Amino acid sequence: MSAQTLDRHLQKTLSRGRVAVTRPAGCPAIELYLFDPQVLQGPLSHDEAQAVVGEPAYWSFCWASGQVLAKWILDHPELVAGKRVLDFGSGSGVVAIAAALAGAAEAIACDLDPAALDAAEANAALNGVALTRCDDWYQRPSGVEVITAADVLYDADNRGFLAEFRAAAPQVLLADSRVKDLGDPEYRRQAVIEARTWPDLNEFEEFNQVRIYQTS
Repeated sequence: MSAQTLDRHLQKTLSRGRVAVTRPAGCPAIELYLFDPQVLQGPLSHDEAQAVVGEPAYWSFCWASGQVLAKWILDHPELVAGKRVLDFGSGSGVVAIAAALAGAAEAIACDLDPAALDAAEANAALNGVALTRCDDWYQRPSGVEVITAADVLYDADNRGFLAEFRAAAPQVLLADSRVKDLGDPEYRRQAVIEARTWPDLNEFEEFNQVRIYQTS
């Protein structure tokens, strides 16, 4: 997978879009192909804005929770070392890559978006690791020991995954900046860490406070 492939994915919604290699401030140990903000010289046209809003390339940004969870895993490799890890809603793949770097027996990037899986694969290669692709949570490989997920609760309909995660694996590592009360006591808060989406989208300050949760 190449940067040119990712550029083509971006250009389906933003004709001047391209990626560039960068290190997110919240997890500088990992390099990623992310959206290059230098292409935005001047405002978006109406058609560009409509396309970006209608079908956003989530994978081309490294969201605050993803950075925080990736660094948490790198700082606590014992959480994933030697284990089969599935990263739900993988996006850029930053968390799955962190798991692979921390010694996971297998790191699985799970995402419905084929472009996100292409990005995760390209970003893994950039960091000298390999990921397994999974395009359907309900067709996931068996034997998963750890599930990771970052910023997947933005839609209230996704809250049901909290119970599904617990049923699917002995351990869950979750990071979220949107929901202050998960409503599930099995998820124990470990830390609150500040980070910003990269490239910075100037989001509300409250969305820069990332809470890390763990079950076991």
